[in-house]
Amino acid sequence: MTAAVRPSRLDPEIAARLKRDSHGLMAAIAQQYDTGEVLMLGWMDDEALHRTLTTGRCTYWSRSRQEYWVKGETSGHLQFVKSVALDCDADAILVKVDQVGAACHTGNRTCFDADLLPAVTGERPGLAVGSAQAAGG
Repeated sequence: MTAAVRPSRLDPEIAARLKRDSHGLMAAIAQQYDTGEVLMLGWMDDEALHRTLTTGRCTYWSRSRQEYWVKGETSGHLQFVKSVALDCDADAILVKVDQVGAACHTGNRTCFDADLLPAVTGERPGLAVGSAQAAGG
């Protein structure tokens, strides 16, 4: 059974708003609720979102195993849901969580701290001291 046709108990009003990929999935970003730390990216279909909204625990769809998994169910590295939001296009989900232990399957706290890429960084232009804008004008 493909992801696009798996049965779901998601509220039809929420389901009608979602934009899914060709496999019926949406990117789901997990973020630590109190620090803003980006923890991981997983995938959710309608049923995974329903389970996340109704259980207080993050449920994802495993693309490799083709099954649902509750974060931390086997590892003990649990994610407790604090809030769930859709992005402005309704094609990505932000789940703010209280992460217990590592979020990454490698054992790292986040999935985004092990392989930093070299990048030119930018700086926001500052206001010159004494300028009209700096003086409130």
